[in-house]
Amino acid sequence: MDLAVFPQRPPHPPRDPQRYLPDPRSRPPEVCALTLSDRKRAGWLLGLFYLAYFALLGVYVIFLPKMLVQSGYSASQVGMIFAASPLMRFLLPFLFRRLGSVERLHYLGALILAFLSALLFFATLHSFTAFFLANLLYGAAMGIVLPYVDTIALQIISKERYGRVRLWGSIGFMAIALWLGRVLETPLQSLVYLAVLALATLLTGWLLARYDRSEHKAGTSHPGNAASFSLRRYWAFWLSAFLLQVSFGGFYNFFTIYETAHGISLEMTSWLWSFGVLCEIAMLFWQGPLLKNRELLSLIEFAVATTVLRWMILWLWPDSLAAAFAAQSLHAFNFALYYTAAIAYVFELYTQKKLAQQFFLGMTFGLGGSIGAVLAGWIYEWDPDQLFLFEALVALAAWGAIRIHRRRKEHNAPAR
Repeated sequence: MDLAVFPQRPPHPPRDPQRYLPDPRSRPPEVCALTLSDRKRAGWLLGLFYLAYFALLGVYVIFLPKMLVQSGYSASQVGMIFAASPLMRFLLPFLFRRLGSVERLHYLGALILAFLSALLFFATLHSFTAFFLANLLYGAAMGIVLPYVDTIALQIISKERYGRVRLWGSIGFMAIALWLGRVLETPLQSLVYLAVLALATLLTGWLLARYDRSEHKAGTSHPGNAASFSLRRYWAFWLSAFLLQVSFGGFYNFFTIYETAHGISLEMTSWLWSFGVLCEIAMLFWQGPLLKNRELLSLIEFAVATTVLRWMILWLWPDSLAAAFAAQSLHAFNFALYYTAAIAYVFELYTQKKLAQQFFLGMTFGLGGSIGAVLAGWIYEWDPDQLFLFEALVALAAWGAIRIHRRRKEHNAPAR
């Protein structure tokens, strides 16, 4: 049979593998895999966001109380106003647990609300009730924004690189403290800086929203998933995180008073604060190998243990400048290393990642920060010299709780 009489099919052109793949432009950006250039852009945006956010936090925490006192507020009124934001940080996770997970729309709305609240401060400054309500709104917005961005960061960059991005927040906090400490002249100037930095946070945070990887994963936004979120299952971990932040109450609110009362000058105390932040930045920059090669839970245990040591040093040698600097050097471990390891651990522990980060912020800097400040005030009024002994005992309880968490986790681990 002569095959020549049969028409020959023209040869196929060489196949281009990319031709048979879906066009990435036809899919929403949330579904497309991030390219290397996307990750680099996201890294720079995250750095700018943290710079703006923590500079904003610096203005709010360091300079707003003084501005309120200069505007005629009493100490008790200032205390109530600054309890509003931690209170909202604590309550919000429970709200979203009932309503469902934190979605992109909530996050974008929170960015806008934070900026509008900063503008409301101008209009409500001379009314305690109105200013308190504006702070409730501000606290609610800020309680949504940071956990959401931390989740994005852990999705698109490794936990080893997180510290090098997050350190820009520490730089922003320290830079705004040093800058405004020199140039601030009138109370309203701090509100201007607050509004400008809230706008910068809004802009950088808005651009970051497109990099959220979890928005289109199946089941992530169903309210039932949030309802299944359990604090009880890992109660010892949450208790440890809460107690550790309670132990920081004396440091954040009374460290300057404690040191100056023991003969260390105010200028030198400010250098102690700055030295602690510098140690924090150094740890954030170089902690990558630790996070990569060590178990996260072991790093958390170590960081909590160093907190006990830190408060004991301040209690045992209150008059020693060298001891104070040694204690401040431990800020690298019990703040920078702990925070990064803890949020990475929570990210691995739960499937409802944004809600888990909200609970971590709420249980620590929210509830823990509020109760820690109140308890520290009571202890300082009772016996100032025993303040950091009390904080060391609370930190020791936090270490005991994290050890219980490890034993429970190992006991419940499936046999191999």
